[in-house]
Amino acid sequence: MKPVGAITRGTTNPNRLRRVDNYVAYRCGDLLRAAAAPLVIDLGYGATPVTAVELRARLAAAVRPDVSVVGLEIDPVRVEAAQPRADPPLLEFRRGGFELAGLRPVVVRAFNVLRQYAEDEVAAAWTAMTATGAVLVEGTCDELGRVATWVVVEAGRPSTLTFSARLSDLDHPATFAERLPKALIHHNVPGEPVHELLQALGRAWESEATPFGPRQRWLATCRRMRSEGLVVLDGPARWRLGELTVPYPA
Repeated sequence: MKPVGAITRGTTNPNRLRRVDNYVAYRCGDLLRAAAAPLVIDLGYGATPVTAVELRARLAAAVRPDVSVVGLEIDPVRVEAAQPRADPPLLEFRRGGFELAGLRPVVVRAFNVLRQYAEDEVAAAWTAMTATGAVLVEGTCDELGRVATWVVVEAGRPSTLTFSARLSDLDHPATFAERLPKALIHHNVPGEPVHELLQALGRAWESEATPFGPRQRWLATCRRMRSEGLVVLDGPARWRLGELTVPYPA
């Protein structure tokens, strides 16, 4: 099966995807526990296999020890270079793209991949990666993983949007604008829902200044957003981690 996609820059760092890994364990943990074959794909793991290695370790600890992870890359040089880190059948590296190399995963994580594609290619990629029923977690983050956003996509359609940050480093929610998923980044303009959402988040943050630190400020910000009528999912347990999740149509 010919891989679908293009070779991207492949930049990565240890712990860069820790935030989204923890979210995958939370959001998709029950699906993986119930699966006969709990397979997760790390699509486009990059120049080194560290993110796939970390994903496997985190899911094994948080969800179930027999979770298997397959790192897929279009670049055969990267696939070959990753083989010393493989631990079959729990951790493998193969050549593949949006077609998922013919595999049938429960979950696909694709981070900092579609950011390098044209916006009009996103919908087809979402559809391809969820065609077998997988839940897709797709997004982008900064180089150190301190600021990230992602969408959950099922059957080709996005259901939620999550903002996540290391709160001790968050100066203002406007920072998220630079890391929006490809499907949204060009829509952060007046009149578009994502722009209005970020504006509301910024106003709430500014109004909730507190001497008790950034975590308490973020918790108050999430509560204010909810009190003003926005559907904010989950609750304080996730908010304390620096997350805020909303339905995608918002």
